[in-house]
Amino acid sequence: MAARRPMKQAPSLIDGTRSPNLVIFSLSWPVILDQTFHTLMGYVDTAMVGSLGAAATASVAVTASTMWLLMGIMYAFGSAYSILIARAIGAQDQEKITRGVQQSILAIVILSFVITTLVRGISGHLPRWMGVEPLVAPMSSSYLSIVSFSFPFFITFVFFSNIIRTSGDTKTPLISNVFTNILNVIGNFFLIFPSRVIHIAGQPFDIWGAGLGVEGAAIATLTSRIVSALILLCVMLFRENAIRIRFKGFLFHFEKGYSRQVLTIALPMAAERATLSTGQIVLTGLASSLGTASLAAHHLAITAESITFMPVSGFSLAAATLVAQSLGAGKKEMARDFARRVLTGGILLMSLAGVLLYIFSYHLLGLFTPDEQVIRLGGKVLRIEAFAQPFFAMSIVISGILRGAGDTRWPFIYSVIGMWGVRLFPAFIFVTFFDGSLMVLWVCMVGDLVVRGLLNFYRYRTGSWIEFWESRHQE
Repeated sequence: MAARRPMKQAPSLIDGTRSPNLVIFSLSWPVILDQTFHTLMGYVDTAMVGSLGAAATASVAVTASTMWLLMGIMYAFGSAYSILIARAIGAQDQEKITRGVQQSILAIVILSFVITTLVRGISGHLPRWMGVEPLVAPMSSSYLSIVSFSFPFFITFVFFSNIIRTSGDTKTPLISNVFTNILNVIGNFFLIFPSRVIHIAGQPFDIWGAGLGVEGAAIATLTSRIVSALILLCVMLFRENAIRIRFKGFLFHFEKGYSRQVLTIALPMAAERATLSTGQIVLTGLASSLGTASLAAHHLAITAESITFMPVSGFSLAAATLVAQSLGAGKKEMARDFARRVLTGGILLMSLAGVLLYIFSYHLLGLFTPDEQVIRLGGKVLRIEAFAQPFFAMSIVISGILRGAGDTRWPFIYSVIGMWGVRLFPAFIFVTFFDGSLMVLWVCMVGDLVVRGLLNFYRYRTGSWIEFWESRHQE
């Protein structure tokens, strides 16, 4: 076994010099702020497209579930590499850190080629497969075709932001995301709308605009993703720290042993994401069968709901990082203590978010569209979903805890049970044979979130994730 080398400038998260709550807070708040800001900018993005009408909203909505599926695969592999690197940081093993970063670069190249080629291939067919109306299909295909070119840059951002965050630096991805999301909104402002006159403090100003509509939104997304990838690539190349990209001894092939560890973590995560995203695609298809207004309301309600669970991803990231580093250092009780604290905070945060979601549901929908029918439908389903927030928190945070231990198989199994057994099968029956409405789809969604939350909580309470890590660590 190679001798362990001392690590340069490694963040110290588990040395006991700071209180556990302070460590969790220092990791979580930049991610919470990052995700909240990203969601708010998504609101602005959606509102800009939504101002073009229900057809424009539906043209983006019909691609959303497929995008989540592909993003889930990217996230699964990015997370797997970052977890292994976090364990090496906990063990103070610079050689393993460097090897993990190098291997992740190879994965970025391969995934970029595969996913971009796939999306380009299906861009002209996906709207038809989803059964959208003829008015929507051309706009949707054009949007997806342009966005497909952004995937190499998005994958780079996902991988490097995960590695940087699980090393203990959650502020750098925050700064990058804030800048690039603002850039995306500015791009939308000039590319979506035609030239026009706006009034500020009573003074008229001529504003140039490309008038590209949905295509303009796609170009703005592409541009912002290029910039975000370049920012983090520069950080990984030039900042002197433990996770810096080092080309000395770079292997231009995947190491069998390391890749096996990555696949053990990533494949169940990718399967879980695929299960959930495929389920969302089916659900979107069911919503589409209810008409353009229902599809638009479904998409906008999911967008509005995202502000309630995106911030708690900060707790999930903190859980994954702290559990991975603690276990990498052999500190099992510290891992359990961090897990308990993070889970409590996540449940409290999302419970409060559920209350606010219920109160302001119709106001949120009104931010995205002037269509009264869409607002009415979307507001009703948001109020139903608000009751599932504490259980959704269990799923999100406990998935992070289990991910930090490498125990990713059971969340996948629970996702299959919840998504297909509780959400989709009953929804399909009600919509197909009993003329069910959008409300029925979302009631089934709430049932899924409750079941998944309780199943994940059972896995957490048994402590089997610690046993799983010990069995893998001894191999």
